[in-house]
Amino acid sequence: MAHGEPIPPIDDEEGAFVPAEDQTGGAIVDAHVHLFPPRVLAALWRWFDTHAWRVRYRLDAEQTIEFLAAHGVHRFVALHFAHTAGMARSLNAYVHEIARAHRDVVVPLGTVFPGEPEAADVVREAFGRYGMHGLKLHCHVQKMAADDPRLDEVYALCQDAGKPVLIHAGREPASPAYGVDTRVLCGADQVDRVLRKYPRLVMVVPHLGADEFDAYATLLERHENLWLDTTMAVAGFFPADAPADMVERHASRLLYGTDFPNLPYAWDRELRRLVARPFDRAARGALFSGNASRVFGF
Repeated sequence: MAHGEPIPPIDDEEGAFVPAEDQTGGAIVDAHVHLFPPRVLAALWRWFDTHAWRVRYRLDAEQTIEFLAAHGVHRFVALHFAHTAGMARSLNAYVHEIARAHRDVVVPLGTVFPGEPEAADVVREAFGRYGMHGLKLHCHVQKMAADDPRLDEVYALCQDAGKPVLIHAGREPASPAYGVDTRVLCGADQVDRVLRKYPRLVMVVPHLGADEFDAYATLLERHENLWLDTTMAVAGFFPADAPADMVERHASRLLYGTDFPNLPYAWDRELRRLVARPFDRAARGALFSGNASRVFGF
């Protein structure tokens, strides 16, 4: 999946609304949606256009909320991440204001740049002042392994507060543009070490841990506080999709997520593929909403 040139997008047809409740087991919660201030979002899209894929949905935060609501998504978890030191506070304040205006729709997570001088205060503010439901971290963007010592104070604060960490700790999707070799930087063994060190820490790894799918399936059995989200891992976009049986065997520990609006294909491409899988109603309800509600506390 590693690449240097942009991957061609998929010009597939999009659905007008989420599938019927008998297909999903209830409401749809998207556990992986990105909200950024306009200037940061524009810079992010330029990066994607050059190094990843052409983003299909050029929507700002308010437009993203409107789009998902109009298409029947009940709620979504709002994610952002700090690319450099000194960004996190303003990003957290921005998303907090949006979430406050859309309390019934947006479940906000905060972020921090690990190792910055006031990192602990940024985390405490995110949980205390802003009431964020967890933290979002990105090993590729922030150039750190999941077991980097700079993360120790962050993990300890999250564990003590009972707040989950959603951390892009998988090796893929990779790009030389990150300036680090993510296949060396990241590994399931590092996540294993973190969860052994912080046994009460709730952790969500997106993309089903791509591309170490078997290793992360094993970790799900070893650590009851580990969860995975499905984001972009079952779309048939990357060369290595998650094995079908992984999703079916572990639906009780997975969260449906998309990466909207930064997608190179239809917003419901993965949703339609997941609905087509042979889940029972209980598994569908857990995957599409129940697990996210449990993990993020809403």
